Amino acid sequence: MNVLVTGVAGFIGYHFAKRLLEDDITVYGVDNLNDYYDVTLKQARLSHLYPYKNFTFQYLELGDRASVAQLFQEHSFDYVVHLAAQAGVRYSLQNPWAYIDSNITGFVNLLEGCRQSQTQHFVFASSSSVYGANTKTPFAITDNVDHPISLYAATKKSNELIAHTYSHLYGLPVTGLRFFTVYGPWGRPDMAYFKFVKAIAEGKPIQVYNYGLMQRDFTYIDDVVEGVVRVMHQPPESLLSNVNPMINSQARYQLYNIGNHRPVELMQFIRVIEQAIGKPAHLNFLPMQPGDVPTTYADVEDLMQAVGFKPSITIEEGMHRFVRWYQDYYQPQVSHLPLCC
Repeated sequence: MNVLVTGVAGFIGYHFAKRLLEDDITVYGVDNLNDYYDVTLKQARLSHLYPYKNFTFQYLELGDRASVAQLFQEHSFDYVVHLAAQAGVRYSLQNPWAYIDSNITGFVNLLEGCRQSQTQHFVFASSSSVYGANTKTPFAITDNVDHPISLYAATKKSNELIAHTYSHLYGLPVTGLRFFTVYGPWGRPDMAYFKFVKAIAEGKPIQVYNYGLMQRDFTYIDDVVEGVVRVMHQPPESLLSNVNPMINSQARYQLYNIGNHRPVELMQFIRVIEQAIGKPAHLNFLPMQPGDVPTTYADVEDLMQAVGFKPSITIEEGMHRFVRWYQDYYQPQVSHLPLCC
């Protein structure tokens, strides 16, 4: 089995590729190693993949049509798991073109490669951000998602529509996964939990948006990876009609939420971090930021029924593991602070 993993130097891509490699599956990883956040962290992740004999890495810009076409001409992939994207809600306000080039142009380039090479299953990362201005919770796949409130969310919604079109036209099996606030070791420094740990460890204040009146469905990376692995091995047979009986689609296409189904209040989350680090947080309360939403909460019943997905890592255990990794990676010369759990 040969699997193409895009964004292999990224947070989820790295963990997913490592899991496949440990299962003796051949992984061909691509990444453009962009500088949206610390490139040395991406290179450090890759350094843990290079020792596997069944791993190959290629630097690749997915927005480069000719390069992506050449990749599929030179290699055959049983499965393609697309985890690369220009991430971040707030950054999309500063650099919108990065999102179009990577998240839309790059996405179509990959789909073209898959449909011309008879890939067995194309799995791609969507986002809980597509729920946008929705207020009903928990968020369900059957909910209308026509009102995104960030360009990042709009590109992810576009991915879902384009993917369905390719599945309908060419019979390509496609599954999209709406990730909910994935966290854990080797995570992204632009994520709130990472910033909170860094600031508290350094005795600096943390920025608490919407005056702390927020909830997030934090999902630990190992739970996410388990879900993606199970989905990859189970291409859909038909079937938007199973999601919404009002839609007459026979495309081999499916969408799932992949979350913890346990939203955590932001202030409770901060208390968990304080306990894990062993230091109090200094809070700077601020209004809601443009593009943010007050609550994310995943309905994962469909995914549980389809592949047996059942998240198991609590926020306390997950943050304990993250803080341990953070101390090992950034503060190896400092004796560890007492940790909870």
